[in-house]
Amino acid sequence: MTKSSDRIYGGMFYSDMVSILQIYCARGGKFLRMPQTHHLGTVQIMASQTPLPGQSFGTGSDTRLVVWPSHVPPPAPIPSFARFDDPTSLARYESSIGLLPLEVRQGLERFTQDPPETGALLLQNLPVGPLPPTPGSPQDHAEKDRVTETLLLTLASALGFPVGYLPEHGGDLVQNIVPVKGAADRQVSTSSKVRLEFHTEAAFHPHRPRYLLLFCLRGDPKASTTLSSVRTAVSHLDAATLDVLRQPRFATGVDESYLGYRSAALGDPFSPVSGPVGRETICFDGDLMQGLDLAAEAALESMRAAVDEAQIAITLAAGDLLVVDNRIAVHGRSPFTPRFDGTDRWLQRSFVVEDLSAVGPDLKGRTISTRFDSTRFGI
Repeated sequence: MTKSSDRIYGGMFYSDMVSILQIYCARGGKFLRMPQTHHLGTVQIMASQTPLPGQSFGTGSDTRLVVWPSHVPPPAPIPSFARFDDPTSLARYESSIGLLPLEVRQGLERFTQDPPETGALLLQNLPVGPLPPTPGSPQDHAEKDRVTETLLLTLASALGFPVGYLPEHGGDLVQNIVPVKGAADRQVSTSSKVRLEFHTEAAFHPHRPRYLLLFCLRGDPKASTTLSSVRTAVSHLDAATLDVLRQPRFATGVDESYLGYRSAALGDPFSPVSGPVGRETICFDGDLMQGLDLAAEAALESMRAAVDEAQIAITLAAGDLLVVDNRIAVHGRSPFTPRFDGTDRWLQRSFVVEDLSAVGPDLKGRTISTRFDSTRFGI
């Protein structure tokens, strides 16, 4: 039932059954597109109402939207000469958590303690400030202040421990995700022409992140971030298929972003679905995963279809930050057409782990340096 108290930024009401990401976007009045065949509940567009700054919207257990109050400044940026992973910088992010707006801190805490079925949290209206042209590649230097980087890492620190992965952009704690001409048709974050297939972030990795943060500095109305929750997808699977998916009869390869090329080598067998009923977790890669026998391959095809059926999509705009629980939701991206004129989509990304000690000797400072070569995956 739709509740009159369920208020959404931009003038939307929705039922508790509806994910917070199924919102009517006041920016241009566009719906966030979803597959027509997927029923996600009743959405009712009502007269626009102005929310209080920083209000958390909706009363249902699956409501996860928090708006940054316009009058609250971001944490002071770290100096331009400082490294993002310098101990002094890391301590500064930690100390800045208490300076975040109360509703933001509470929203993050609730998300970690009681994650929604969607496995996602959307923060809106975050300060971005003036921007230079979008870089041509993640490695290009951007002449900008460090407001967004400091804010991103402060929010990441409120969730756990921000880390980098050495093969991913050199292990940077903040990574610029921009379209790159040479990667347009590859299954990497800098692609654009192809659909980025649904995947658990670093599904192949023994120390994959718990949380993925995507901070939009400059949006593209034709580029959607797609999400699919295992807790929704399993409802599209029969009991026999789920039973197979809970067995270690699957394996996955290494992302080409870690290797620089595609490899046919596979890691150790694992089960893509785990956890008790209603609290399932997922490890999945729609591009690199394989079933290790005919029944497993058939179950994997069914899972791909279920993940597609359960998907939702959100078009991120400047000041939006999406947090994804990497154990509950897989993510991807729609294809889009970049212009390469300095106005293209620009996200900043950060990864968070819950326990640094669990990484062991692969951790160097805040960089996870696990190698994927002849000693692992037979590459």
